[in-house]
Amino acid sequence: MSESLFVGVDLGGTSIKVGLCNDAGDLIRKYEGPTQADGGADAVLSNIAAYVKELVPPGTPEWDAVKGVGIGIAGFLNIPEGIIDFSPNLPFKNVPVTQIMEEKIGKPIKINNDANVAALGEAWGGAGKNIPNCVCYTLGTGVGGGIILNNRLIEGSTGMAGELGHLSIVADLEAIQCGCGKTGCLETVSSATGIIRMARDAVERGDRTSLTFVEGDLTAKDVFDAAKGGDEVSQRIVSRAAFYLGKSMAAVAVVVNPQRFIVGGGVSRAGEFLFAQIREVFDKLTPGNAKSGVEIVAAQLGNDAGVVGAAGLFLRA
Repeated sequence: MSESLFVGVDLGGTSIKVGLCNDAGDLIRKYEGPTQADGGADAVLSNIAAYVKELVPPGTPEWDAVKGVGIGIAGFLNIPEGIIDFSPNLPFKNVPVTQIMEEKIGKPIKINNDANVAALGEAWGGAGKNIPNCVCYTLGTGVGGGIILNNRLIEGSTGMAGELGHLSIVADLEAIQCGCGKTGCLETVSSATGIIRMARDAVERGDRTSLTFVEGDLTAKDVFDAAKGGDEVSQRIVSRAAFYLGKSMAAVAVVVNPQRFIVGGGVSRAGEFLFAQIREVFDKLTPGNAKSGVEIVAAQLGNDAGVVGAAGLFLRA
């Protein structure tokens, strides 16, 4: 087999997704298995190796064509050294993942932040295809990000570039402490967690709203549905989330001047109801040349962005 192939791994707290891609960014096939994080770091890494070999059996022409395995991981990473410093949802602390996985799999390994690889996936084979300069947001439990400039993923000196969720952008009077320890992070208001928190606070204050809160029952989708149905409290929450997203994009636009912002993750499924508000804020706060021709669009790859982007670490990083 003359074609070069690449394996991408999307390592999550509950499941591990692996995918096989060609050098054009096409996802050939994928496989998924449980993370089993309660077994510890070695169990998780052994599962990754097992799933990769289930996807592409060793000794086959496809296995010989695999040039490397990329792994996307949520957490704080030392990317140049291949070490997971800390991951909030996985049993990793100061784990030399690249070294361990090269021993377990026998192929070159690269690691990167999960939001970075999702951005790379969208840039390689999704909403950013053929767009050399784009910025990606992932709106889920937190707010992740990735920056692609001149077709290259920007990592920074230690791999922390593109941590858009931790832009200190929320006004002091509204700011609360983020899980990272700082106050005023975008993540505190524009993630699913932030939206649920604001809704819970409104219910507990006794605001007049159709929302009800029982721990674990209320979702960000509930808030968006209520807002679309005319609930004023929910509309204020969504507007606040959209305002700070648009404001953050205005700040990013004058730093990196992208052609397109790509927004993915569960919160993005609110669709035009959310996107229209983000665009309005972005248009108001961004200088003319920095906003000229800039698009704000939805991601296209969904749950496949992570595996495609992780595979692309060997070609596009």
